[in-house]
Amino acid sequence: MIIRIVQMEFEEGRVPEFLKIFAESRVRIRSFPGCTHLQLLQGEVDPCVFFTYSHWEKEDDLNIYRNSDLFRTVWRATRKLFRTAPKAWSLTDQTQVSAPEF
Repeated sequence: MIIRIVQMEFEEGRVPEFLKIFAESRVRIRSFPGCTHLQLLQGEVDPCVFFTYSHWEKEDDLNIYRNSDLFRTVWRATRKLFRTAPKAWSLTDQTQVSAPEF
C-alpha cells in the first residue's frame, strides 16, 4: 500500500472555493481504481493549510490517477488557489516491520 500526503496552502478567502472543488470531486477520486482511502485534514493553527491523505493499493494505481483526466481537471482548478507551492510525499507503512537482529 502507498500512502500519499499532499500539503496545500491556500490564499485567504479561497478556502471555500477549494472546499467546493473537493466536495464535488471526492467521491470520484475515492472511487478511482486502486484508491482505498481519502481524507481531507485542515490545519488547526492556520485554517488555510490542508492535507489530503490517501491510500493506494499500488504505486501504479497512484500514477494512473495522476495521469488521468480527473486529476488534471481537479488539479487545474485547485492549483490557481494556492498561496505557496504544494508539497507531496508518497510513503509506505513500516509499523509492522521488525527491528533487525544484531
